[in-house]
Amino acid sequence: MKIKNWIYTAALGAAISFTGINTVSAQVAQERYFRAIGTPHNPKVQVSWNRYHTNLALEEIMKDMAKQHPNLVRLESIGKSYQGNDIWVLTVTDFNAGKAEDKPAMWIDGNIHSNEIQGTEFTLYTAWYLTEMYGDLDFITELLKDKTFYIAPTINPDAHDYFIKEANTQNSPRSGMIVLDNDGDGLAGEDPFNDLNKDGHITMMIRKSPTGRFIKDKMDPRKLIPVAADQQGEYEMLGYEGYDVDGDGQVNEDGIGYYDPNRDWAWNWQPDYIQRGAWKYPFSVPENRAVMEFVMKHPNIAAAQSYHNYGGMILRGPGAEEDLNTYNASDVRVYDAIAKKGEEFMPGYRYLVVYKDLYSVFGGQLDWFYGGRGIFTYSNELMTSYLYFHQNAGRGNQDEQMKVDTYLTFGDAFVNWEEYDHPQYGRIEIGGFKKNFGRLHPGFLMEQDAHRNSAFTILHGYHTPKLSVSEVKEKDLGGGLREITATVYNERLIPTHSSQDLKYKIERPNHISISGANVVAGFVVENEDFNKLKEQKVNPEKLEVDNIPGMGAVKVRWIVSGGRNFSIDVDSVKGGKASWKK
Repeated sequence: MKIKNWIYTAALGAAISFTGINTVSAQVAQERYFRAIGTPHNPKVQVSWNRYHTNLALEEIMKDMAKQHPNLVRLESIGKSYQGNDIWVLTVTDFNAGKAEDKPAMWIDGNIHSNEIQGTEFTLYTAWYLTEMYGDLDFITELLKDKTFYIAPTINPDAHDYFIKEANTQNSPRSGMIVLDNDGDGLAGEDPFNDLNKDGHITMMIRKSPTGRFIKDKMDPRKLIPVAADQQGEYEMLGYEGYDVDGDGQVNEDGIGYYDPNRDWAWNWQPDYIQRGAWKYPFSVPENRAVMEFVMKHPNIAAAQSYHNYGGMILRGPGAEEDLNTYNASDVRVYDAIAKKGEEFMPGYRYLVVYKDLYSVFGGQLDWFYGGRGIFTYSNELMTSYLYFHQNAGRGNQDEQMKVDTYLTFGDAFVNWEEYDHPQYGRIEIGGFKKNFGRLHPGFLMEQDAHRNSAFTILHGYHTPKLSVSEVKEKDLGGGLREITATVYNERLIPTHSSQDLKYKIERPNHISISGANVVAGFVVENEDFNKLKEQKVNPEKLEVDNIPGMGAVKVRWIVSGGRNFSIDVDSVKGGKASWKK
């Protein structure tokens, strides 16, 4: 017996050591671990959510998801980036419970701006969580039976890896990798940042100067602090690391960047002289065009979420005041209900309107999804300094950032000042915060914020329409005729057609059909109490209903003969399908 136990233990250890936890049964996992509430206990796909993944790692994880969850995940490339990288999309749904395109769907993407890479991780976390919790949580299981999620972790794969692998600031590059002539000298990209100390980060350059307006803090020499107006300083700021490559007297003026992929969308687009960052014309950025074409081919998308950074914000449109009347009051009530609930379980995040609470944006993704496609869409600005000490110190607060570096990252966030002989500035010092601090989450904050933001996105997806035939009444009219009245109920907040959808007839009406009986006449019931009806004289067996409101119902009526065993079917582009059979 002892020998057998020893052999079992050795074999178990070998399985864990050499093949990973996936080969260990759920029973063994139960013996070794105690399940934390709301978390996959024995995930089939092992991912660490305290780090950032390159394109190669992302592809490996997504392919593993599709392999481990074949009934829940499909992976496809929806197009190529400027540099030829695949733009991957995961389709997540219970394929055994119906076709993905027949269910109300949600689009989720991240990383349209290259330095905003935690959006990639948060979208991927959402796909991982949904698939790993399927079968363990009734809510998630039912959700994937009812809904489809189209998830694109990065829609800017070129610059995603460029930010990670090359020396950059916290803010660069914002665009994709199309190199433009930013300074108008006839050369493109000839004067980028230069990583002078070869540490993989573009930090700051300072120099001692009798006319400098800064001194180093004697209590904390990492900090440069301004002197009073009547005091003499010791240091001057020279800007980010670099030197004048092209000899025009400017430093770092022509590198990767300038155009903004989130000013490229075909709703209220404006040229660059009005909207800084716009490029040639709407959808001139190939990555955005691939997303647009996918969305156009998937009219079942009723909700959307994009992830950016920074600021702890849940944003909705309009991006510009000129579009204020685009957002109908009934739709705004839906936006408000979902976002205000999100504020409750996302500490430090605020629900804001872009044009009113931030600045004007023309040609933004938010507005194209809603204005152009009638899709209820949010954009979350990820990471807020509130997550550090639960205080509202504000973005870029130097004192708070130094405290984080001292007490939470133990010096890992800051490059200490070091002297360097600059070819043009002479003796300088290089140092400052690393590119992956400030706008990006440190590792210890990532999984918590990923989960909270995913919970918000899941809430949004949950409230895409869910239709049911809730009541069917029959009345004998004599002469072999019967009156059949059916109530179709929408059990969620989002209507089958937004007001923008209705205004521009973006999608076809909902179809409510009866079969198994001879239809004499068909009506949409406008007011049942006063018997106010609207007759549809053509094809009365398939009634067209403009909209089924959120948390509301519509009634339809047929006059039929024969067919005692009839059935009723509902077919909505964004609302999915429902049926009733006698």
